[in-house]
Amino acid sequence: MRELPYIREMLPQPTPVQRLERLEGLYGSRVKLLAKRDDLTILPLGGNKTRKLAYLLKDAVDRGANVVLTTGAVQSNHCRQTAAAARMLGMKPVLVLAGEPEEPSGNLLIDRLLDAEIHWSTREKRQEDLEKLYEDYRARGERPYLIPYGGSNPLGASAYAFALRELLEVQNLRPDAIVFASSSGGTQAGLVAGARLLGYDGEIIGISVDEPREVLTERIARLASEVTELLGEPHEIRPGEIRVIDEYAKPGYGVMTDKEKDAILKCARIQGFLVDPVYTGRAMAGLIDMLRDGYFADGSTVLFWHTGGTPAIFAKKYSSKLV
Repeated sequence: MRELPYIREMLPQPTPVQRLERLEGLYGSRVKLLAKRDDLTILPLGGNKTRKLAYLLKDAVDRGANVVLTTGAVQSNHCRQTAAAARMLGMKPVLVLAGEPEEPSGNLLIDRLLDAEIHWSTREKRQEDLEKLYEDYRARGERPYLIPYGGSNPLGASAYAFALRELLEVQNLRPDAIVFASSSGGTQAGLVAGARLLGYDGEIIGISVDEPREVLTERIARLASEVTELLGEPHEIRPGEIRVIDEYAKPGYGVMTDKEKDAILKCARIQGFLVDPVYTGRAMAGLIDMLRDGYFADGSTVLFWHTGGTPAIFAKKYSSKLV
């Protein structure tokens, strides 16, 4: 697996792995339940995008960029971490947020604290608006660097191939299954590519937070194949090899149902462990149902890869419904 340069200050050490002993006993399951705490990465309030940004912004630095542009939802963890990473490196963050302007809370509050330049758009137009802003900055003589939604291009996704290596070789853990939230597909594509290159044969299970399974498996397979090529060992990865559960995504992106609320409260009150309403709460709801239904064999080890998102708990649209 070819090494790629990254900003080492953003990834100073392996993120911890925590055993969730109190959650293990839910519904009488007999599995060992672990959590990989990527919510504790170094950028403000953490998250999985920090890994991707360490590689993407190394490329930005090498290209002499002074402005970083990206897009996401109003409560985007990716946008919040991108803005923080840009400030860490002395660059200007520019965000295209899909949604209506609202009073700052949660991730949006942090975006404001970081003094990110914010432009409002819609889900349908955000990519078009992002590309137009990029060209506007170029026309002004600036040196912009465009990061796609979720940081999910081959370079960004490759970070999770290296993250899997961190788990397997540095932390010496080889769980029977890895469960996590999947959206733009970069995290899952990196894990799948890493599994192919490193010989990991455990299940990699993405709980979709927004996209139908058919859309997400196609996207992840293509991106995972591109990651293996970038890392110097090309493999063709097919959609049928990608495991995505999409039933929890049907209410829509960012819609907190009783499933997410129950997962958030169970984790907090049983384990003292926080998950968020959009990503990790939805993924944990899926994992709890799998434990309840006996999906995992007795004696197996299951790792919940915590991808972050904690600031969304403090967003007013969610906090008022949680307590």
